[in-house]
Amino acid sequence: MRYTDIREVKKKLRSEFKSIRRGFAPDDQQRRDRQILQRLLALPEYRKAPLVLSYVSTAIEVDTHALIEQALRDGKKVAVPWCVPGKVDMKFFLIGGLDELEPGSFGVLEPVVGKHRELLETVSEVELVNSFCVLPGLGFDLAGYRLGYGKGYYDRFLSGYCGTTAGVCYTACLRTALPHGRYDRMMNILVTEKFVKRFS
Repeated sequence: MRYTDIREVKKKLRSEFKSIRRGFAPDDQQRRDRQILQRLLALPEYRKAPLVLSYVSTAIEVDTHALIEQALRDGKKVAVPWCVPGKVDMKFFLIGGLDELEPGSFGVLEPVVGKHRELLETVSEVELVNSFCVLPGLGFDLAGYRLGYGKGYYDRFLSGYCGTTAGVCYTACLRTALPHGRYDRMMNILVTEKFVKRFS
C-alpha cells in the first residue's frame, strides 16, 4: 500500500488506535486479554521456548503481566526491556518476578540496572535462537506488520533478533494493511482474542 506522507498517516492511526483502546470497558478488556493469553500459551513456539522476551504492559496495551508470571511458573527464563537513557536503544534483562521492576522511561515498569543480568551476557546462542518475543504495538495488520509508538526502539532491536516474534493485538485495532517502511520487520505470528495468524 502506498502513502504520500507516511508519517502523517501513522500519526492519525496511532491516535485512532489509542482512542479505541481507551474506549474499552475494564471487564471487556480483561476478557480480551484472557483470550489472547490462552491462545498465546497454546502456541508450540511458546511451549518449546526456553526464553521469553516480553514488554511490560501499560493500561491501554494487551496485558503481559499474566504472561510473564505464567512463563516464570513454566520454568522459562524471562527478560523484559530497559530503555537506554538518552538513546533510541533498549536492552533486555532477565527477571525473576514483576515485583522486581520499577517505573522507568515513559513511566513503564523496567528492570533495575545493576540488580539484573543483561540478557546477551547470560544466555546461550541456542536459547536466543529458540526464544519467543512478544511484541507491543498500537495496531497490527494482516500482512504481518505492526504500528508502534513511533520511537523506533523495537525496530532497532528486531533488526538483530533471531528468535520467534509474536504480536498481540485486539481485533478492533487490526487493519488489512498498515503503512510501513524499509526498517519495519514482519512478525512471525499475530495473536488476537479471536484468531492466530502466521506469516512466512
